[in-house]
Amino acid sequence: MEINIYFWVIFNAFVLLLLGLDLFVFHRKAHEVKIKEAILWSVFWVTLSLLFNLFIYIKMGREPAMEFLTAYLIEKSLSVDNLFVFLMIFGYFHVPIQYQHKILFWGVLGALVMRAVFILVGVTLLERFHFITYILGAFLIFTGIKMATTKQEKIDPESNPVVKFVSRFIPVTNTLVADKFFIRKDNILFATPLFIVLVMVETTDVVFAADSIPAILAISQDSFIVYTSNVFALLGLRALYFALAGIMQLFHYLHFGLSLILVFIGAKLLTAGFFKFDMLYALLIVAAILIGSVILSIMFPKKEKDKPVKVEPEHPTE
Repeated sequence: MEINIYFWVIFNAFVLLLLGLDLFVFHRKAHEVKIKEAILWSVFWVTLSLLFNLFIYIKMGREPAMEFLTAYLIEKSLSVDNLFVFLMIFGYFHVPIQYQHKILFWGVLGALVMRAVFILVGVTLLERFHFITYILGAFLIFTGIKMATTKQEKIDPESNPVVKFVSRFIPVTNTLVADKFFIRKDNILFATPLFIVLVMVETTDVVFAADSIPAILAISQDSFIVYTSNVFALLGLRALYFALAGIMQLFHYLHFGLSLILVFIGAKLLTAGFFKFDMLYALLIVAAILIGSVILSIMFPKKEKDKPVKVEPEHPTE
């Protein structure tokens, strides 16, 4: 099946429609997203993703469908790991839970744009320069090992270069002003701490994309498969955050599972020239690693002394 420009336009219009309904209809008023609501939304997004996967299977065949599902599963899993950082950012700034959905909405929208650029550049480079495939494989193995051996650093907004740049040119208020990103005082435009939080979420996603996009490109170099799997994984990110926010600390072995997946995908890419690995087996291995890491987390819970210290805001905003 050839994906023409009209289909791309229709697909992106559909995504924007869903995002518009989410923000301006279902979440028009800022409110605390309860676990039940978050779970229902998570089920909706996962179901929609699987239906789209079925569409790919019918129109494009088994292999592209397997590539989509594997890429979606990896991106979704890496997103769960990323949610830990979002939780720390919100905790640092004391962002009320009713405003977190709005930040994540605009954060996801910005991530979709940035991911599209990264994917376009990545696919183009891989098509023109085959040797990059081996660099990509080595990078994934290095990233996986680094992820497993590096502890998560404390959030420090003052060291974030983008936050420094914004603060230098736009004055920032000391307190939150409802759910506003900007306010005007005496004809002077001020950013609020909520905008700084959004900047941190966006720049953090750029760092995450440096890990996740290469992993997805190692699964498929079809720009349609890579892009759509990323889009569907990101669309359900907000609901997943609110569904797992209270129990994310339980999955302490997931981090190591994701590291192992990156190493596996990197090794698969390096050996692709002389060993053809069936995508079905790749999917099963990725799923087994993820399920195994969750089961281990439940069987061997983290000891109290090993749990991360709760991040308290140095500059309270309320």
